[in-house]
Amino acid sequence: MTAFKFNHNNINVLDLEKSLDFYRKALGLKEVKRIEGAEKSFILVYLGDGSGGHTLELTWLRDRKEPYNLGENEFHIAFTTADFEAAHKLHENLGCICFENHEMNIYFIVDPDGYWLEIVPESMMK
Repeated sequence: MTAFKFNHNNINVLDLEKSLDFYRKALGLKEVKRIEGAEKSFILVYLGDGSGGHTLELTWLRDRKEPYNLGENEFHIAFTTADFEAAHKLHENLGCICFENHEMNIYFIVDPDGYWLEIVPESMMK
């Protein structure tokens, strides 16, 4: 059987600079690659955490003006952190926490386009 590896996840964004700023401040992600379409009709920016090849692709479409329909927002991307308390404090200060599950010891933050991002203690994943 052919082997596959995770490569990237994609989300569409309305304001690329606002989204880049959010992902840098809230999650420490950095731009690792950028692709611009003909006449700048679209821009793809790949963000990484410096630990591997998996990236988050932000897609900006020049002609898109209305917010994306996220349905019931039942899908999400999860991030782990070794310092859960410091991450929670950072996200409190940024005002982006949208849901907390104290029983499971996880919480979610929301990006500028309304996507939910799960924050999980690294120790839970071991």
